[in-house]
Amino acid sequence: MKILYVCHRFPYPPKRGGKIRPFNMIRHLNAQHEVTVASLARSAAEAADAQGIAPYCKRFEIGQVRNDVQALRMVVRLPSLEPSSMGFFYSPDLAARVRGLLAAERFDLIFVHCSSVAQYVEDVRDIPKILDFGDMDSQKWFEYADAKPFPLSLGYRLEGWKMERAEKRLARKFDLCTATTRAEWETLESYGTGVASDWFPNGVDHQYFAPSDAPYDADTICFVGRMDYYPNQECMFDFCRTTLPLLQAHRPGTKLLIVGADPSPAVRKLGELPGVTVTGSVPDVRPYVQRSACMIAPLNIARGTQNKILEGMAMGVPVVTSRVAAGGVDAQDQHHFLVCDTSDDYVRAISRLMDDRDERRRLATAGRERILSHHAWDQSMRRLDRIIERCMGSSRATTDNSNAGALQT
Repeated sequence: MKILYVCHRFPYPPKRGGKIRPFNMIRHLNAQHEVTVASLARSAAEAADAQGIAPYCKRFEIGQVRNDVQALRMVVRLPSLEPSSMGFFYSPDLAARVRGLLAAERFDLIFVHCSSVAQYVEDVRDIPKILDFGDMDSQKWFEYADAKPFPLSLGYRLEGWKMERAEKRLARKFDLCTATTRAEWETLESYGTGVASDWFPNGVDHQYFAPSDAPYDADTICFVGRMDYYPNQECMFDFCRTTLPLLQAHRPGTKLLIVGADPSPAVRKLGELPGVTVTGSVPDVRPYVQRSACMIAPLNIARGTQNKILEGMAMGVPVVTSRVAAGGVDAQDQHHFLVCDTSDDYVRAISRLMDDRDERRRLATAGRERILSHHAWDQSMRRLDRIIERCMGSSRATTDNSNAGALQT
């Protein structure tokens, strides 16, 4: 088949959550089909890095944009019913490139990752189309609203309402819609669009993120994530304010590594706290995780699957996580990772792993085994294949029925 794949962030290099899922889909699909990728790059450097996707697809088109211009596109949409975030991901250049591709050749399937770029193909009617929402973005805006002070919270809630309205409208324009987790799929199903839907999980490169024989420091814990991303920032501010002092009172030598690119000045200031190191961008996060007693993921705002949790478990490092972040991982509390609700819960769970090497080893082994059995990319991609076949089969049946009706008349 010839597949046109449209996504909101150019999926190469696959070093962040919004790029990892589409890259693995593209690489998998291109092994059996011809995949054309159309996506956005937000700088000349990103566009240059994007060239590395060439071995994994037939061809690719890049719509290069500037963040200041995209911010203006968001502002223009504020008084309208259209979500402002749709403006952030709209590019006249990419729209023209997509129109050119569709005019130049016949595609057998259009696959869209992320509702924000469904706008480029929403009105195409003669080609089967799948929309992979990944996470239901509207619900993340609602979570932001709960976390922000008034009156800023009103703006986030309005955007959530507009985004949910758009998600329902867009879903009806596709033949099949998917999500990353069962919970996200249940939200999609609750919309009652009448469109076929399914879900397939994120995976992890378990050969790259593998256990290490290097010794770990029983006094060190780590958090990994881009530190220009609000949910990551918010959870570290909260953890350092409410939980870290309690943990250090129990174990005075406790050290926290905050590992991730582009920390804001406020995040960098956390590095002034006793025992806290803010690394900024690092060439490889694995050594930081592998030398830790555990990885923490105390997010208060989270949708879908947190790839950092999958990667930590794959490396054989126990993960201590919030309940909301745990929801996107197919694993069981106490068996494969530790789920916490309060600061006291975190102190007990982390201390348990710092103090008891056997318990750490048990969770490390069980966590990696769970990743291999439930979050391997090859298994997820087999599920994707079945979803695509379902869509194509339904499309063929619709076409056959239409042709039969035409013959009868």
